[in-house]
Amino acid sequence: MVSTSLFPRLPNWSSLPPAPHQPPPPPGCQMVKMGCELHDELAASTQFVTHLTGRLLAKLQLRASPIATQGFKALMQLVDNTCRDSFDLFFALYSHNPNSNDMMDQFGAAFAELRRELSKGQPLTPGACGMRVSRAVAGMEPSATVAISDLAIELKRQGKPVLSLSVGEPDFDPPPLVMAAAHEALDKRMVKYTALAGSHELRSAICRDLKARKGLQYAPEQVLCCNGAKQAILQAVLALCNPGDEVLVPAPYWPSHLGIPQLCGVTPVVVETRPHEGYCLQPAALEAAITPASRLLILCNPSNPTGAVIPKSTLEGIAAVLRRHPNVSVLSDEIYELIAYDEPHVAFATLAGMYDRTLTVNGFSKGAAMTGFRLGYVCGPTHAVQAMAKVQGNNTSCPCSISQHAAVAAVEHAHGAFAAGCVDNFRAKRDYVVARLRAMPGVECPEPQGAFYVFPTVAAFYGRCPPGGGPIAGSVALCDYLLRAEHLAVVPGLAFGAPGSLRLSYATSMEVLTQSMDRMERGLASLT
Repeated sequence: MVSTSLFPRLPNWSSLPPAPHQPPPPPGCQMVKMGCELHDELAASTQFVTHLTGRLLAKLQLRASPIATQGFKALMQLVDNTCRDSFDLFFALYSHNPNSNDMMDQFGAAFAELRRELSKGQPLTPGACGMRVSRAVAGMEPSATVAISDLAIELKRQGKPVLSLSVGEPDFDPPPLVMAAAHEALDKRMVKYTALAGSHELRSAICRDLKARKGLQYAPEQVLCCNGAKQAILQAVLALCNPGDEVLVPAPYWPSHLGIPQLCGVTPVVVETRPHEGYCLQPAALEAAITPASRLLILCNPSNPTGAVIPKSTLEGIAAVLRRHPNVSVLSDEIYELIAYDEPHVAFATLAGMYDRTLTVNGFSKGAAMTGFRLGYVCGPTHAVQAMAKVQGNNTSCPCSISQHAAVAAVEHAHGAFAAGCVDNFRAKRDYVVARLRAMPGVECPEPQGAFYVFPTVAAFYGRCPPGGGPIAGSVALCDYLLRAEHLAVVPGLAFGAPGSLRLSYATSMEVLTQSMDRMERGLASLT
C-alpha cells in the first residue's frame, strides 16, 4: 500500500487562482507579422501564381528534350514540384483567398493581350500619359467579325463589287407615319429632355400594346426606355448581378449577351443548344447548368444568330426548371418577336410563375426598322426597373426625345399590316436562301422560324484548300476566303460561339440574295 504522505495534498480546481489575462493574438500571419489582407494579396501573387503556372504547364504534357534550355528545365522542375503537391492544396489557395480569383482574371487578360501583341507583331504599350486599359476590358476578346468587316470596307474602297449578308438590320424604311412623327417632333421643337424613364406617352403606349398583343399587364412605372435594347441588357446585369454571380447564356449567342456579363465582372456560363433541336434551349440542359451562383438566364427568342423560335411547350419546360431554382431571374430578349413565321412567339413573362421573375427587353430596331433611332425598352417588376433606372441616371439619362415621339407612332402603326407585310417579305427570302444552301453539297441548314438570319453548318469544308492556297482552318478563315475570292461578306460562327457555322442575313433584296448564293456556291465548290 502506497503512503499518501509521499504526495502533497493539492487544492481543488475552485480554489486555484485565476490565470492571468492573455490578449488574443492579433489577426494576420504571425510568421511574417502582417495583416490578413496584405498576406492574402501576396499569397495570390506568389504561392497561387506558382501553383497555377505549374498546373497550366502540366496540361500541356511537356516532355524533356535534347535541345532543352536551362529555362525549359526550370519550367519542368516547376511542373514537377507543383504537381507533387496535392490538388487539395492548390484548391485551398484558390477557394480560401478571394484574391486568387482576381489573379485568374489577370491571367486571362494577360493571355489575351499577348495574343493581340503577337497578331500585331509588336508589344502593346501604354500611351504617353501612362494610361492603361482596365483588366475587365483588356480581358475581353476582340470581335471575331472586325477583321472581316475591315477587309470588306477596304475591298469596297478599292472598287470591288462586294455583296454583304452580314448586316443585322431590315433593308426597308420605317412606316411613313413613323418618319412623319420624327419630322413632327422637330417641327414642334420637341428637343428637350424627357423623363429619365421615357415620356409617359410612350410608356403608356407600350403598356397598351403589350396587353393587346401579348397579354402582358404592365403599368408605365414598370417600363424603362433606353438608348437601344443593348443598354437595357447592360443595365439589367448591373442591377441584378454581383461579381462572382453566374449568367446563363445559351449558345449560339449574340456576342453582347456574353460580353456584357464579362464587362460587368459577372461570369457567363454557356449552355449549348443543338442544330437538330432547332437551336432551342432544352430544359434538361438548363437544369444541368444551374449552380448556387446562377442569378440570371438570358433568353434570346427569336434568336440572333440562329433564327430559332422556342416552342411554347419547351418554354414551359424551361419555366418548370426555373420554378425549382427561385434565385434565377430571366432576361428575355424579344427584340425580334414581330418577325416569326410558322412557330408563334410566346412572351416568357406570360408563363406560370414567370411574370415576377422576368425582365422583357424589346425595342423598335427590328420590327419597325428603326435601327438608327436607337430606342429600346425593358419591362418588369417595379423594383428591378427602378434599379435599372438608377444605372441609366448615372449613364445616359433619357433616350432621344425625337426617337420617342416617332416610337409612339411605331407602336400604333408598325404592329399590324406593316408587320405582316414584313413577315411575308422575309419568309419568301428565307425559303429561297434555305433551299439554295441545302442544295450545296456539304452544307447543312436548319430552317429558322424567326428573325432574318440563317445559320448553316459548314464544318465539312474545314481542311479543304482553295486554288493555290492552304487549308481552311475554321469559320473565320472560310469567311476571309469567300470575301477575297468571291467578294461575299458573311459572319463567322466563331463570333457566336459556334465555330462550325456561318451567319447570313437575308434582310436584303432578292437580287442581292441570288447573286450571293451564286457566289457562295461557286466559292465552296472550288475548295478541294
